[in-house]
Amino acid sequence: MSVWKNLGEHTVYENPWLRVNLADVVLPDGRHLDHYLIRQRPVALATAVNEQDEVLLLWRHRFIPDSWGWELAAGVVEDGEDLEAAAAREMLEETGWRPGPLRHLLTVEPSNGLSDGRHHIYWSDSAEYVGHPTDDFESDRREWLPLKNVPDLVARGEVRASNSAAALLLLHHLRLG
Repeated sequence: MSVWKNLGEHTVYENPWLRVNLADVVLPDGRHLDHYLIRQRPVALATAVNEQDEVLLLWRHRFIPDSWGWELAAGVVEDGEDLEAAAAREMLEETGWRPGPLRHLLTVEPSNGLSDGRHHIYWSDSAEYVGHPTDDFESDRREWLPLKNVPDLVARGEVRASNSAAALLLLHHLRLG
C-alpha cells in the first residue's frame, strides 16, 4: 500500500476562512517532502428541484478565474452550526427561497491534493419563496432551470464549479434516470 505520512505541520498563514500549513511528508519510498496544504472550514450547499423537474440555481461571476456560471447556493458553515442548517441558511440568504426538508445528496472534496476542504451538498423537492434574497450581491440572477438541460449546461462550460457540476449531474441521474 502506497501511503504518504504526514509527520507534522505548522501554520504559515491564517485568516478566518483558511490556514495555509507546511507539512513534513514521508513518501512510500522513505523520501521526505515539504508539502503546502490548505486547511478549510466546511462548506454547505443547497438547492431544490420542483414538481416540473426544474432546479434552482444562481448565475454568478467568480472574480478569481474571471468566469461566469450556474451554481448552487453555498457558504461556509459557522462554528457550531449544523451542516443541514447551514445549507438551508445559505439557500435562503442567496436565493430568497426557503427549502423544504433537506436531504443529503453527497459530500465532495474539490481539491483534495491541496486542501482538506469538504463541501456538503443538500437538496429538497420543495421550496417556498420568502422574498428578495438578503445576499443578492452573490449573483446576478436566480432561476429555475430544467433539470433535463443539466448535462448540456455542464458540457458547454456553463456549470464550472466542480461541487455544483457533481451535484447537478447526480440530481439529473436520480430524478430523470
